[in-house]
Amino acid sequence: QVQLVESGGGLVQAGGSLRLSCVVSGRTSSSFATGWFRQAPGKEREFVAAITWSGGTTGYADSVKGRFTISRDNAKNTVYLQMNTLKPVDTAVYYCAARYSSGIYRAVHDYSYWGQGTQVTVSS
Repeated sequence: QVQLVESGGGLVQAGGSLRLSCVVSGRTSSSFATGWFRQAPGKEREFVAAITWSGGTTGYADSVKGRFTISRDNAKNTVYLQMNTLKPVDTAVYYCAARYSSGIYRAVHDYSYWGQGTQVTVSS
């Protein structure tokens, strides 16, 4: 079992950048895939980005491709989401998720473990 804690959210103007971090603790000796999701008020949780255990393969939602970058540092048990050229539509609570396997997973039900989320607000 793993625990996930996100940080790095905040208020930023449109066009700005933020970097989210997700620290993973617990049984981190086993390979696990990680993803970022977001949920805006009144909307369902949606996939943003995912990365394999090795970090060699990544996947992105079309809405963030070219603006967001997911990466991981397994020595620090940390996964990052660099968000550039932010837009007001990116406003949401961002969640980190993990599952024991290695691959790219895009569905909420694919993940077993979730963090509490961090708020990202982009003003126009």
